[in-house]
Order: sequence, then structure tokens, then C-alpha cells
Amino acid sequence: MRTTTGWGVDGEASALRRVRLERRDLRPDDIAVRVDYCGVCHTDIHSVDAHAGGLLVPGHEFTGGVTEAGPEVTRFAVGDPVAVGNIVDSCGVCVMCEGGQENFCREFPTLTYGGTDRRDGSTTSGAYAREYVVRDRFAYLLPAGLDPAAAAPLLCAGVTVWEPLRSLGVGPGTRVAVAGLGGLGHLAVKFAVALGAETTVISRSAGKAEDARRLGAEGVVVSTDEDQLAAARDRFDVVIDTISAPHDLGPYLRLVAVDGTLSQLGHLGPVTVETMDLLVGRKKLTSAGSGGRPATAAMLAFCAEHGVTADVEVLPSARVNEALDRLRRNDVRYRFVLDLADLS
Repeated sequence: MRTTTGWGVDGEASALRRVRLERRDLRPDDIAVRVDYCGVCHTDIHSVDAHAGGLLVPGHEFTGGVTEAGPEVTRFAVGDPVAVGNIVDSCGVCVMCEGGQENFCREFPTLTYGGTDRRDGSTTSGAYAREYVVRDRFAYLLPAGLDPAAAAPLLCAGVTVWEPLRSLGVGPGTRVAVAGLGGLGHLAVKFAVALGAETTVISRSAGKAEDARRLGAEGVVVSTDEDQLAAARDRFDVVIDTISAPHDLGPYLRLVAVDGTLSQLGHLGPVTVETMDLLVGRKKLTSAGSGGRPATAAMLAFCAEHGVTADVEVLPSARVNEALDRLRRNDVRYRFVLDLADLS
């Protein structure tokens, strides 16, 4: 085994502390990555808050450089800049994996942290650490021109909104609304605009209007204003719902145009839907999560071509608890990224 340093919680502790952790020795198809930047995701908060035992090291959207490669690795060389997301392995043989949707692996994908390694049964530890060892097919060459800190959130938040936008055929002539302007939502706006769609933000507050337009949106619908909601009824071909808290989907479905789709991404829990909100207009309710290898690679290429990255606040990793506390209060625009250089 090899050792590295990271930030984790053990037992019932809620504050992360500096820890030593083990990484596996490289397998023939592994690469070792020096983690430079790791995004802070709402999932990290849920994992830390729910953690009850054993060592948990969060972090599942990161960029860095290859420091070592196994003998069977041909896609990467030492020194290559790479990016890794929240999936680090899958069965590879089910219909989903064979179709390039490893995120929907029938045996469930191996997650970057808190997952079970498919070969030795160990629990994976995440990238709030200076080194990560990953199977080469689940790492991606970071395109030249993408800032590595601002690119890190693309590997979770980015691909999570990219997949439904692409699967729903968003492009010129499509009317898109993005509900919630946070870590997911601001990237959904950037992608929709870059894809050529007419893009609007749905927000509880008119105070987001300036930011929405800065990101490329053409306007804002204030969800607490009944007149604005009524005026926007049946207007959008696609509504991307990134709101993380439980909420009524009815008002958002009523904004969807005939044969349009509400893609619910932010809240991963039970929802209640009135059938009439779907029936009137033949509307569809769908969801998505993460992305397979082909979609992730395509997203990174698109981002390089169009200059799309996350809006980030970079903090030294020693301030990880501050980042988590502020994220709990939604005090960030729009994604925290940890700089792991202080673990060297």
C-alpha cells in the first residue's frame, strides 16, 4: 500500500481533520494522480452529516496530474493533466455499461468515495487528499485551456446537467428554463446558452437577475411572483430543476410547454406529482445523475471549445470545514474548490 494525506472524519465527528490514508499499489491499468483541485459538492455535506463510523474522506470532482502509470496504461503518461469524477469503476458488461452509461451500471458503479472496490472489497476514499489512485478508463485528459480549478466541478455538477440537456436535444430554437442558480444551476445556464438555447432562470428572488444575465440568460422568472408564473405558463420546452430542497413540482410543470420535459436533478428524494400537471400538455417528468464515460469526454471537449467552466471560490484545503459550513448556508457563488497544495 501507499500512503497520502487528506481531510476526513472518523466515528461520529462532524469536523474534518487532517488524516493519513492508504491508497492501493498501482494495478496494471491504474494511474496515480496528484490531486491539485477538488470541488466541494452538496453530496459531501450529506455524507459527512450522515457518517457514523470508519474513516470517510469526501471529494469526487477533481483535477490534477499523473505521477505514475501501470504497465497496461496507454492513454496517459506521467505529467498529463487529468480530471476524475464521481465514478471510478463499473461492471463493464451490463447493458448500461456496454452502452456507455456506466453511471447507470446494473451492479451500481463504484463511487469515488464511500464505494466498494470491485477487486478487493475495500471502501474507496475520496479526493480531499493529495493523491488518488484510479483505473485509467475512468480518468479523462483535461483539455488545454481549461483552468484546472474551475474545471474540477465539471466532473460532477457539470456532467449532471450536461446529460439531460443533451439527451433532451437542447439547441438553437429550444426554450430552456433553469430553476435554482447554484452549483448545478449556473452550469446548466452556461451549457444551455452555449448550446444555442433561449435560456431563462427561475429564482425565488429578483436579486439573481444580474447574475443570470451575466451567465448568458435572457431573463428571470421570479417563482414567488404569481403574475410572472402565470405569464410564463406553458412557455419552456425544457425545465432543468436544480433545487436541492424538497419542493412542489407543480408550479414548475405548469411552466413546461406541450410535449416538454421537466428534468428534476437537485432533490434526490420522494416527490408527489398531480397527474393533471402531466396530462394537460402531455408533459414529461424525468431525472438524471452523473454521466457515462462518452458523455463526460464529450462534455469536456465542448467546454474547451466554448470556454465553459464553473464559477468558483478557491480555498486552501485547510479551510475545508469553513467551505462546508458556508455551503450549508448557500454562501458561495457558485462552487467551492479546495486547493490541495497545502497537503504537500
